Amino acid sequence: MTISLEQVSYHYPSGRDGVCDINFAVAAGELLAVVGASGSGKTTLLKLLSGFLIPDRGSIVVDGRDISRTPVEKRNLGVMFQSYALFQHMNAWRNVAYPLKVRGSSVSRRRAKAFQALSVVGLAGMEERLPAHLSGGQQQRVALARALVFAPKALLLDEPLSALDASLRATMRDEITKVQRAVGITTLLVTHDREEALSMADRIAVIEGGRIAQIATAQELYDAPKTPAVAAFIGRANLWDGVVIDRTSVATGLGVLCCDTGAFPPGGKVSVLVRPEKVIPLSRDDRAAETVNLFAGSVVNQRCFGPVVRYDLVGDGWLIQGETHFRGEISAVSIPPQVIRILPARADGAQLSHRQIESYGRRRSG
Repeated sequence: MTISLEQVSYHYPSGRDGVCDINFAVAAGELLAVVGASGSGKTTLLKLLSGFLIPDRGSIVVDGRDISRTPVEKRNLGVMFQSYALFQHMNAWRNVAYPLKVRGSSVSRRRAKAFQALSVVGLAGMEERLPAHLSGGQQQRVALARALVFAPKALLLDEPLSALDASLRATMRDEITKVQRAVGITTLLVTHDREEALSMADRIAVIEGGRIAQIATAQELYDAPKTPAVAAFIGRANLWDGVVIDRTSVATGLGVLCCDTGAFPPGGKVSVLVRPEKVIPLSRDDRAAETVNLFAGSVVNQRCFGPVVRYDLVGDGWLIQGETHFRGEISAVSIPPQVIRILPARADGAQLSHRQIESYGRRRSG
């Protein structure tokens, strides 16, 4: 079973932003996470898929059938909300069986299916318990069993871990993923939590301002982000505003960096990305051997995370985040040109004039 969205757009009547020209597909059995900041459009996307909103244009296709205007109850999609929405007066199996009751199944069939679904999520023996007598994690499993009990075509998860204590989240991430893999159901997860997306998803879609910025695996997003927002979401990042001088250099608040600026034109505003683990720490003795992209400063906020040390090197109005296994004193860093990635600017702005570019070039050569 596959899900695909083709040129889907929706704008709220109030004028509040929605989503625009959304295109992506979820493969059979895949878990795709949609992540983004508050107001980016991820919840709107889930409402469009589940049927609570109807797109202004475009198609939502499930298993080869356009369901863009199909009512919620006829889409046959399992939805798990962040609040769980369990009936407090019903025991676990009756909560799970409720979708079957709505569909007219007999009591005996509802009970058998509910018991089976509860067993799949690891709650065998707790079928008669009321929600008040279940932990937060157990209530979440009941909600998951309810979303799966009627054999939906796909599963939609809306911030499923947000109501849990931090200590439970890691365990429940693994549990949901294990059940999803065992059932083999195509799943779309909406979340703002980076760890949740990274640990659960086969691929991740990053949404910015109602548009999909990039869809890829976690590794691809980390190594080759297309925008500064994607780079910042997927991991720790040094992101500096810059201006392209020529094909081999870019001006930043740090100074001029030597690197391949690719297809970005001279004078164009860009963002400059360097991952902290790519920064090379230097002792005083090492500094003489480095001549390219060398920055001396003072280390602040040095923190040990077992085998890794994280630190900030500060200079005159600039900061470089580093991450290293090196245990000696750090007095400077170098940034190899090949680890620098040039991205589009974070905001539109005017380009530099040719005279300004020449000025940067003179400062570089001096």
